[in-house]
Amino acid sequence: MKKITHAVIPVAGFGTRMLPLSKAVPKELLPLGNRPAIHYVVEEAIAAGIKHIVLVGHAQKSAIENYFDINAELDNQLRHKGKDELADSLNWLPEDVTISMIRQGKALGLGHAVLAARPIIGDHDFAVLLPDVVLDPFITDMHKDNLAFMLAEFANSDHSQILVDKVADSEVHKYGIAKLSEGDSSNSVSGINKQTDTNASFKVAGFVEKPSLVDAPSRLAVVGRYVFSNKIFDYLENTTASVGGEIQLTDAIDALISQHGVDVTTMVGDSYDAGDMRSYMQAFIYFAERQLAADE
Repeated sequence: MKKITHAVIPVAGFGTRMLPLSKAVPKELLPLGNRPAIHYVVEEAIAAGIKHIVLVGHAQKSAIENYFDINAELDNQLRHKGKDELADSLNWLPEDVTISMIRQGKALGLGHAVLAARPIIGDHDFAVLLPDVVLDPFITDMHKDNLAFMLAEFANSDHSQILVDKVADSEVHKYGIAKLSEGDSSNSVSGINKQTDTNASFKVAGFVEKPSLVDAPSRLAVVGRYVFSNKIFDYLENTTASVGGEIQLTDAIDALISQHGVDVTTMVGDSYDAGDMRSYMQAFIYFAERQLAADE
């Protein structure tokens, strides 16, 4: 069985949808309740068994790396004032977890950002977590659901995994939509839509990017969690830049599907788009209310 211990989190984006908040503060550090959004994403990865996380950023995102580092001066001051418990809470990363940062260099799309992590990932298979997407940590078990489930499925099937969730008809045009594989009755659109309350894995034939409702092959939208065979790097290296000069991750996924097979995994719980202002504000209220209730 293959055990994946590496993950990539692309954090190089400028977060234009979150302006003016993201003008001086990286969007990944904007709070959801009492913690930055990326804190929950990293916690999710660690709970699933990830031991080495690679942040792909740029020169203006060093604050993210600093957040996960130990601030020795602050630590000393807190302990000098007898605030050991607070100091311990700031240094929350397990000792066996490593966080590295590498720069993307050029803004050439998500596929290029993932490829930029190759010097650190090396020959390992790996997960990708998009930091804009925060999965609800209050109603799921991160040790067995969603990403953890995908890692286990990859270990059993050797098929790369992509997390999907059913969206409303009015939202279909905003997402990459899964086209399910034919030939197995369990893979029918109606069948998989009934499975979205539990993690379940299905073969996928491809994805249609932001289709109209009429052209959508299903209502299953890509959520922002991936588990990839290391082979994806070779496809990314050979992917031709599309309109705008960007290397698209979806193009490499299509190649991976045709050669090795890829599965989609239905999501448990809810997700929040922390890179969209309206969704972010709703998420902040929800996280804050849950944390305030827990403190009472």
